[in-house]
Amino acid sequence: MNSSSSSSSSSRRKFLDTGFAIGQKEIIRILILFLVLTASCLFLYKTAYPLQQLSFNNLTSLLASSSPETIKPDIALRKILENASNDNNTVIITTLNQAWAEPKSIFDLFLESFRIGQGTQKLLKHVVVVCLDPKAFERCTQLHSNCYYLKTTNTDFSGDKAYNTPDYVNMMWRRIELLIQVLEMGFNFIFTDTDVMWLRDPFPRLYPDGDFQMACDKYFGNPTSFDNWANGGFVYVRSNNRSIEFYKFWYKSRQNYSWLHDQDVFNRIKNDPFISKIGVKIRFFDTVYICGFCEPSKDINLVCTMHGNCCLGLEKKIHDLNLILDDWRKYMSLSKHVQNTTWSAPLRCLEK
Repeated sequence: MNSSSSSSSSSRRKFLDTGFAIGQKEIIRILILFLVLTASCLFLYKTAYPLQQLSFNNLTSLLASSSPETIKPDIALRKILENASNDNNTVIITTLNQAWAEPKSIFDLFLESFRIGQGTQKLLKHVVVVCLDPKAFERCTQLHSNCYYLKTTNTDFSGDKAYNTPDYVNMMWRRIELLIQVLEMGFNFIFTDTDVMWLRDPFPRLYPDGDFQMACDKYFGNPTSFDNWANGGFVYVRSNNRSIEFYKFWYKSRQNYSWLHDQDVFNRIKNDPFISKIGVKIRFFDTVYICGFCEPSKDINLVCTMHGNCCLGLEKKIHDLNLILDDWRKYMSLSKHVQNTTWSAPLRCLEK
């Protein structure tokens, strides 16, 4: 009986040892497969982003942006804003659709302006690109690290939207809705249209006492005057109760002016008693620093941004913004101060 028991025990040990060996082999195979897949992912990432160093944050951002459908939108947005924000909890936000994301279109010029601008290269990491359609999101992730896909319903925002058409108006209000979310999350922001060329760091030109600061089509010399012709293509907003209430009131006022876009509604409500009641401090930027085709800066030595506004037609806009970047490259190549500023654009944007 002892011999039989010993034999049985020995057999069980051999069986367990064999099973353990098989288990070890399977684990090794799984680990090898995991390493191969990881190496493949790293290779594909480096192929798509040859100029970027892959860090844990890059990988986290890549995984989050590549599968927006699998993450709750508010969580994904907050994560991207956190990754992009500066020490002052401020981000730079722009919106993008397929028409402006095409190669050699507006988005390429926008990114190029940051690369060749004075003190603007460091700001690119703070730029969050809100994409309004899948094609725009796909192109954005090829060129930039902070891309957020904003799902929309009932409206296709992918094409070039002519000024003041119903789709254009809807797109502007969708933007306001998103910016309310950003403020409620506690982030300050500069919102910039993608057709704004960043030639210098504009942060030193922000007013220290303004909750809501806006660009102008025409500036009349007083930063607090509502006589200035407001333009929503470049806006700085501090996140606080006053600015949040203001944005909510602005968005709600759409119901009274359903045919108007956000900028026109702002002009309708800027003198409303509610604005004074909540105490929001509104300021307007001098076009010497924050300008556009409507009123170009008269001093290239001071200009920070140039907006392709007062221009209808995508091809005209692309042509003239290219001229602006060419002017800037020539200016940056000079060794002395420029006395008189003459811009090459607007040119085709002036054509009927």
